[in-house]
Amino acid sequence: MNPEQSSFSSEKYIREHTPTLRDIIFSRREFLEKTGMGFGAMSLASILGLNMGGSANAATAAGKPLGPLAPKAAPNPAKAKAVIHIFAEGGPSHVDTWDPKPELTKYADKTLPGLDGLAFPSPFKFNKSGKSGVEVSEVFPKLSEVIDEMTVIRSLWTDIPAHEVAQRFMNTGALQIPKPSMGSWVVYGLGTENQNMPGFITLGGKPEWRQASFLPGVYQGCNVNYSQNMKLEEVLLNISNQFTGMDRQRRQLDLVHQLNDMHAKSLQKDAQLEARIEAFEMAFKMQTEATDAFDITKESDATKALYGITGGNAGGGGKGGGGNPSDMGSKLLVARRLIERGVRFVQVQHGGWDTHASVETAIPRQAGAMDQPAAALIKDLKQRGLLDSTLIIWGGEFGRTVVRDRNGNATPGRDHNGRAMVAWMAGGGVKGGTTYGATDEFGARAAENKVHIHDLHATILALLGFDHTKLTYRYNGRDFRFTDNFGNVIKDVIA
Repeated sequence: MNPEQSSFSSEKYIREHTPTLRDIIFSRREFLEKTGMGFGAMSLASILGLNMGGSANAATAAGKPLGPLAPKAAPNPAKAKAVIHIFAEGGPSHVDTWDPKPELTKYADKTLPGLDGLAFPSPFKFNKSGKSGVEVSEVFPKLSEVIDEMTVIRSLWTDIPAHEVAQRFMNTGALQIPKPSMGSWVVYGLGTENQNMPGFITLGGKPEWRQASFLPGVYQGCNVNYSQNMKLEEVLLNISNQFTGMDRQRRQLDLVHQLNDMHAKSLQKDAQLEARIEAFEMAFKMQTEATDAFDITKESDATKALYGITGGNAGGGGKGGGGNPSDMGSKLLVARRLIERGVRFVQVQHGGWDTHASVETAIPRQAGAMDQPAAALIKDLKQRGLLDSTLIIWGGEFGRTVVRDRNGNATPGRDHNGRAMVAWMAGGGVKGGTTYGATDEFGARAAENKVHIHDLHATILALLGFDHTKLTYRYNGRDFRFTDNFGNVIKDVIA
């Protein structure tokens, strides 16, 4: 380069990098153009829990930066800190389980006033149970022993009695639009106590039931394909790295974080990229703690017997037989172990409640699979001092008809019914030994103190310390919430 070119370059550099009046005086449009990216980064920082100002944050734990899953205090006094949701997929028959209707017997095989079809009274007896005297079907002998810890909601109803739609509604609060699931909302609001485990874990179920939708991906449920006799290394696939040691994995992740920081400083933070890195980080942390949580061989024989787990390895590797054929005992025991380790929300799927035929044999089979394990879960949490802080929820997507299903006359069953359904809750601040609401004399529809699905969701959030109208997330220019624009808290079920 000759001297003239060098002089020109220096002058050009100075000219281009010297502030002028034009640099500090600009129109509103120009101001927004220059700072728009900054606003986006600030919004993303709030989503990811980052402290842009560098000041101390009360929620920062042990001097470490606050992450998206860091535990947060609920804005209101909370009864519950964690949730176990037993989802009875298929739509359990309320009149055969938790809602006795003796009037049906008077009309057996006759037309009911105002209804089409022939009345189908329950083939099961209901017995007054516990000190409270709540009537419980004979198909739940073990749960009847802990009824004083439970509140039964007998007046639930939903909008559309179609499986896919109603399941979506129960789990996401939406009939059609893809929205975040219940567990995702809870972890978004509260974070999780254990940073080495996902805050939201599902044992079975459809992806839609655990989706984060427009919430950051870190709040999506992590599904574990768990079965009692599976080897531990098969339970959490792709968690353990067979080729790279822990030290080297840590260095790789640290490099990814450094590269991401460089990308963020040079361009902007990317929400999807952040979620993917968080997923890698979580997988790394889970390699030791998650495997231990699913190893129920570490439980005493007395505890396993309480849950009805017999024989086999009970989830510890190797072969084994016997045990609960539905795996509900081992799954609910795992749910307790997860909650015990700080996981915020655990959902356990228990399907098979779609009883269009053979109610007399199908209901006892399904009820028998979860009766002892669910009762054991309540007893186990109570003796460990965890029941008061853990909300247990049981229920399906809708109820059943009180007349014979049109396809099940030879072996009677019940059709779908969205106008009447039932659910129960235990622990977590609910009033034990109580019932709320009622269906009509036949059980065909909710009649007294009707509870919509949005009301149930609002109550669950209230027990966790949230005003359901204020737990929101802004997406596409609108503040979304779990209960949409509806929902009333059922105050009478809260202790």
